[in-house]
Amino acid sequence: MTKAISGDSRPRVIAAVDGGLSRRAAAERFGVSASNAVRWVRKRREGGTASARRQGGDTRPERIEAFRDVLFAAIDNQVDITLVELAELLWAENDAAFAPSTIWRFLDRHSMILKRNGARERAGATRRRRAAMRLV
Repeated sequence: MTKAISGDSRPRVIAAVDGGLSRRAAAERFGVSASNAVRWVRKRREGGTASARRQGGDTRPERIEAFRDVLFAAIDNQVDITLVELAELLWAENDAAFAPSTIWRFLDRHSMILKRNGARERAGATRRRRAAMRLV
């Protein structure tokens, strides 16, 4: 993954372009790519702001929220249904492709996650269970 660009680079590049430099010259001067400078200036001129968008997370949760009733009905019918089975169900019935991780985030948002804990499901430890006796 690439290194994030510092937050003060955007206003500096935009100010340099507004001051008369070309986008490529401003990008070279501040050590950013020319494509970034072009996008930042275009975004500023079209929308009035060039601030960075939020990174990570679920960027389009409303897309899977449209299938909320389908997912809840499937879970009610089969409590131990897997994420892959839910994804296959959405594809088969609604032609909607979702990754299991998207379904996981959806269920997590609605507090419907039951994560198994492998340590609790295993048999007890094979080593002795009481402390060793003290040496005299």
